[in-house]
Amino acid sequence: MITENYYIISFTVAFAVSLAATLFFRFIAVKLNIYDHPVTAVKTHKISTPYLGGLAIWSAWTVSLVIIRMFTHFPTGTLTNIRALLIGSFLFLSLGLFDDIKKGGLGFKIKFLIQIAASLVATVGFDIRISFIDNYFISVALSVFWIIGLSNAFNIIDIMDGLSCGIAAIAAFFFFFIALPSEMLYVNFSAIALAGACLGFLPYNLSKKRKIFMGDTGSLAIGFILATIALGTSYTKLNFIGVFAPLLILAVPIFETAFVSMVRIKNGKSPFLGSKDHFPLRLEKMGFTRKQILITVYAACAVLGVFAYLFVNLAGISSFFILLFLVIIFIFAAYKLAKIKMD
Repeated sequence: MITENYYIISFTVAFAVSLAATLFFRFIAVKLNIYDHPVTAVKTHKISTPYLGGLAIWSAWTVSLVIIRMFTHFPTGTLTNIRALLIGSFLFLSLGLFDDIKKGGLGFKIKFLIQIAASLVATVGFDIRISFIDNYFISVALSVFWIIGLSNAFNIIDIMDGLSCGIAAIAAFFFFFIALPSEMLYVNFSAIALAGACLGFLPYNLSKKRKIFMGDTGSLAIGFILATIALGTSYTKLNFIGVFAPLLILAVPIFETAFVSMVRIKNGKSPFLGSKDHFPLRLEKMGFTRKQILITVYAACAVLGVFAYLFVNLAGISSFFILLFLVIIFIFAAYKLAKIKMD
């Protein structure tokens, strides 16, 4: 039987390992001269900063799951699904690491091909996919689109210290709380371990003296993990509106990706090329400090997570009207943000 103590251990191990591993990988990055240099106009930092923080987050998450496995007896299905997350996230991690280290990175076409292959590992190889769609091929196709979209969404929103990682930690906590009653163990442990790993990295990402970025290595792997665990539990036991719960938990990176893509297309630019169209940078243009932006975004993620929890646990048409209200809020926010002129 899984008790709450195991979840506390999982979180604590991931947090502690992440604290230590981040310092270790920062040391390695400095020694090997693996830095993010602000050499292009789309960079938002001023000083060259070590990469490899993503390796620390993923390592801490993995170590936590392995240690918990040593002290618990997981059902066969749980072990299988955890293997799917480990293999798939490692492929996304490796893609991001190569892109971080290789000068000039990889072309987006090659990236998408690798991401499709890694997503198929989870959806086809281990049958982790959207469960409420009966047609197998449509279910797989939409699941692959979901995984790739979320992985890149966390990469796109990683343009400010503490932003992507903090959002991931909050999202992981809400996936844990929503999945907890269902005893979907691979979702529960993967989520709580990811929250601990992200929070262990966060102080260094926000630090001035020991700053480190997680890079594409971290953002792509984190996005894959969250997208996959989102597919692992039921949200519609009380009402079908609950199916929108994952969208609410991950609404901020989804909004950022959709907003940036639409603005770039409207301006005649490729949505795959970098620019300073991100909504956090527009808030900064309005006069918000970066600390205020982080607090605002974290609060928005927490509120949306609470709504997601209510969608899953409350029956009735009230959920529909709440969802409609939130959609209107997002459309209004996009309209107002788009009016802010950026360089």
